[in-house]
Amino acid sequence: MSCIRFNTPAQRAQLDMLRNDKKLNETAVAQFLGPEFGETKINRLRTMAVDKNPKIRESVALSYHVPEEVMWNLAKDKNEGVRICVARNETTPCDILRFLASDKSEQVRSWVAVNFFVPQDVMETLASDKSASVRKLVAWKASLAEEELQAAS
Repeated sequence: MSCIRFNTPAQRAQLDMLRNDKKLNETAVAQFLGPEFGETKINRLRTMAVDKNPKIRESVALSYHVPEEVMWNLAKDKNEGVRICVARNETTPCDILRFLASDKSEQVRSWVAVNFFVPQDVMETLASDKSASVRKLVAWKASLAEEELQAAS
C-alpha cells in the first residue's frame, strides 16, 4: 500500500479555499465535505435497503438520509441487527421508535431506551418493560437527565 495521497481536483480546490480564508483556516483542520445528498444517493439507499446481506441493510438503517417509508421497512426487518440499527439512529421518526419499543428483541428495545430522541411516552412504556435490562437502561437515562437538570440549576 502506498503512503502517497492523491487529492481530487475538488479536494485541492477546497484546500486552497481553506488556505486563503483566514476565518476558516483558524477553525477547520481538514474538513472535506461530501457532495450534497440528492436523489441519486437516496435511490442508492433504497436499493441497499433490500440487499440480501443484513450488514448492508444495517448501514442503511444507520444513515441520516433514509426516507421514512424505507425506515419503516427496515424497522420490520427479520434481522435483529437491522432493527437495532434503526433503534440506534437519532433520525428515526418517533412513530417508528414507538413501534420498536414493543419489538420481540430485548436488544432492540434496549437501544430504543437509550436513543436520545425517543419520546417520553415510549420511555414510560419501556419503564415497565418485561426485561430488567431495559428497565435499568430507562432508569439510567432518567438519572442522566436528572443530573443535567441539577447541573443547569
